Amino acid sequence: MRSFETGETVVRRDVHRSGRVWSEQALRVLTDTGEALVTACAPGAQARWPALYAQARTGGDRSVRTEAFDAMASGRWDLEDAVWQETDLLLWKPPAAWFSINAFFVPEGGGRRLRNWYVNFERPTRRTEDGFDTFDLTVDLIIDPDLTRWQWKDEDEYAHVRRLGIVSDTEHQAVDTARAQVLAMLAERSGVFADAERWALWRWEPAWPTPCLPGLGAAAGRVAPEGG
Repeated sequence: MRSFETGETVVRRDVHRSGRVWSEQALRVLTDTGEALVTACAPGAQARWPALYAQARTGGDRSVRTEAFDAMASGRWDLEDAVWQETDLLLWKPPAAWFSINAFFVPEGGGRRLRNWYVNFERPTRRTEDGFDTFDLTVDLIIDPDLTRWQWKDEDEYAHVRRLGIVSDTEHQAVDTARAQVLAMLAERSGVFADAERWALWRWEPAWPTPCLPGLGAAAGRVAPEGG
């Protein structure tokens, strides 16, 4: 599979083991090396999300998120068009890793500042012609901008999707290993964290068009949720 060029639009898809697409998001390529594919998006970037999941994030009702996971387990869900809002996103994805490391930037004083690092535990990348496929495994790690403090996120939902069989025992073992890898990277300031100060200064290139999904053009949609 070819490498992607800087500035190129790619599509990240979460693909369920059934082969059905759970979500997709348009991203802009920053770099593509053997170490990692680094992509980004900004407000207005197009996405498609399960309707129940987007509804839960918009309304803040976590019981609807539970319904969304139940729908995932049953194999019945509908996708709807969405638009990324508010934050700039930087995404660092090593090809064989069971995680991606993300940085969220928010407006401040006419510019942007790093709000937090966000580690998404997910399946390793499978390249496609349009981008890459993975699958969000629900549990996440939130890290302060200066890397001094961190906390786990969505442990309850992770337990729920394990009970539903969405995350297999083999995947659970891989996630446990990945958790330890990320915490070691954080402690050692290795991987992307070795360049944390440089990445914290990253800003979206204003000259780049907003990433669009193939076939959607400039259509608007529901506000897209951040993170997992």
